[in-house]
Amino acid sequence: MYKRNFLALAIALLMFPQIAQTLYSPALGDIGSVFAVGPQAVAQTLSVYFLAFAFGVVVWGRACDRFGRRPVMLAGLALYAVAMLIGLRVSSFNALLWVQGLAAFGAAVGSVVTQTVLRDRFKGAELAQVFSLVGIALAASPAIGLFSGASLVQAFGYRGVLGALGLLATCLWLWSWYGLAESRPQQTPVVSLSETLWRMLRDLGIWRSAAWIASFNIALFSYYSLAPFMFQRLGLSEAWFGYSGVLLALGSGVGAWCNKRLLLAGFAAVPLIRLAAVCGLAGGIGVWLLQDSAAFVVPMLLIVLAFGMAIPNILGQALVDYTDRLGTAGALLGLMYYWLIGAGLMLAGWFQALGATLIACNGVALLLTVFASKGMNCRS
Repeated sequence: MYKRNFLALAIALLMFPQIAQTLYSPALGDIGSVFAVGPQAVAQTLSVYFLAFAFGVVVWGRACDRFGRRPVMLAGLALYAVAMLIGLRVSSFNALLWVQGLAAFGAAVGSVVTQTVLRDRFKGAELAQVFSLVGIALAASPAIGLFSGASLVQAFGYRGVLGALGLLATCLWLWSWYGLAESRPQQTPVVSLSETLWRMLRDLGIWRSAAWIASFNIALFSYYSLAPFMFQRLGLSEAWFGYSGVLLALGSGVGAWCNKRLLLAGFAAVPLIRLAAVCGLAGGIGVWLLQDSAAFVVPMLLIVLAFGMAIPNILGQALVDYTDRLGTAGALLGLMYYWLIGAGLMLAGWFQALGATLIACNGVALLLTVFASKGMNCRS
């Protein structure tokens, strides 16, 4: 019973950053109208989110090794809720960007600290299977976020989304207060941040993992930043963008479920990541060919399927050589891939070319599997 309750809370905390961003995506059009800024400027809110998120990952990850997982989680959720309250009062687009950055900094706690807690409790193949289970649950995030966000924007504008996110953060804070036990090992060594960073910068496996994670995330989140304007160009309302989340949730769930079954069947990580990249590349080509029709959403199924299949395998293997410093190493890995995601989404927002972005991201991911070392297969 305790394990089920713990996993439910962990899944909710891991879903939080993704739901927060997908809930926010349908509000981009309204934000552009209210503050009189164009699609390129509005799309940069997503880049700001990930760049600030990366900084938050380092701070919270380092702090959870020093002060414990539980108090750091509570601090980050509280900061997010405060940011949403401030966001309800701002009157300029630049101020809203600052609020988005502050919120992203707080939301990062849901990613890095929860992953650290899971790595405290599970190891090896069991950890990859737990991440696959999490992936199946995370498949609901696009449907929940996009559909709920579209409904809130239609009823209350972008401020309805900010209010809902503040309420969600408050509920998670209360749940964590009552349900999140401390999992930091009693004898946690004091590790040097600079020494760990230098070690990771020289680790080609870490760079490969960061680039993989960034590629699949840029492919997924470029949809959330660019598709609202594609729907507008096609004369479709925010509601249609929200409905697309249901379809994307199906693809992500299928990908995570297939990954779980293939892991149980004994498949190694790199072949599964390669399969995911091939699926994503096919999806990107489909989106590029159908970009002048609402049917471009259909090949997006392959993009989210690829995400659901690849990410659990990458996260399950990335830090096997850093078990004595999981919080710090997880923070630095997060810094690496979130900065890559932020930079990639900034470019995607500037060029406003979803199909080309998807092809490039999955092409890079596939190329990385070609040069993946045999050592990763052996650890699978």
